[in-house]
Amino acid sequence: MTRNPHLSESTAAGAASDVGVEWDRGNDQWWDWYMSLADGPAPAGPLIDVTPHDPGPLPSDDEVAAELAEPYRVTAEQVRQFEAEAFIKLPGVLSAGTVERLRMRIREMLDESVDPAVGFQSREMMWLHDDLIRSAVLSPRIGGISAALLATRRVRLYHDNALSKEPGSGRTPWHYDAHHFPLDSPKVLTAWIPLQPTPREMGPLAFAKGAEVEKLVADVEFDKHGTSYDRGVSDVFRAHEVAVEDGPFAAGEVSFHSAGCFHTAGANRTMTARVVLATTYFADGTRVVPSPTMVSGDWRKFIPGAEPGERVDSPRNPLLELPAG
Repeated sequence: MTRNPHLSESTAAGAASDVGVEWDRGNDQWWDWYMSLADGPAPAGPLIDVTPHDPGPLPSDDEVAAELAEPYRVTAEQVRQFEAEAFIKLPGVLSAGTVERLRMRIREMLDESVDPAVGFQSREMMWLHDDLIRSAVLSPRIGGISAALLATRRVRLYHDNALSKEPGSGRTPWHYDAHHFPLDSPKVLTAWIPLQPTPREMGPLAFAKGAEVEKLVADVEFDKHGTSYDRGVSDVFRAHEVAVEDGPFAAGEVSFHSAGCFHTAGANRTMTARVVLATTYFADGTRVVPSPTMVSGDWRKFIPGAEPGERVDSPRNPLLELPAG
């Protein structure tokens, strides 16, 4: 067995499927490790130069906050679709100008904190340091949609996450977030907010359709060292002819996927970074799972003070409520 170079001696120990220890490095190193589990070689050939997007006049920070304070109406049919398929893509959640303003700010924050040579750049907990990002992450619009889809009135933030897949970066492996977030509840979802129009060539998020799909791959053994888990999931989905939604995202379109939804993302074959703001929410009252694993990364950073089995309610997990009416 070849040891994954991104793992410490303690996390590498044991069988390839043994993830029972806690992660002992930072979240940047966690992403390096997880991205290394994607199967297959990086696509060859030249990168594509996508047409620049013109969002028009850009709003101010106050105008962005005002837009995000307005609720977005979620229909009963959309809730049923989310429950049946474990994800949904909603059009027009943000204006093109707000998308561009958030992209500019996140790009600035990544550039000041991340090694530019890294192919998959990330930064978390930005809402604690920037008012514009805070207005998005804690917005009545995004929080309200999340609460409506989870069929609850009160959700808490797990964390925000900036994800920049740089030009030429490879696939994100098949995974499901219940494996990552140490939250003992099915009422957990992530809003995936692309901060530019995202064609297939840029590697948009892709979803395996169906809330029951996860049962098909329940027996695929996780491999913390190599790519066999990603390959195994792909093989099962192919054998069962599981439908995959891998279409492009228009500017302002946002997806919401449950913690049980299997998803992946393609390589970025364009000359433009694919920048995303991902925000994860969970129903108020949720507790930490009895035994967090290394797959949860540095989870204590996001839910400080909550030990296994305890309720999550720290100041870093503020409440967002579904607007009345």
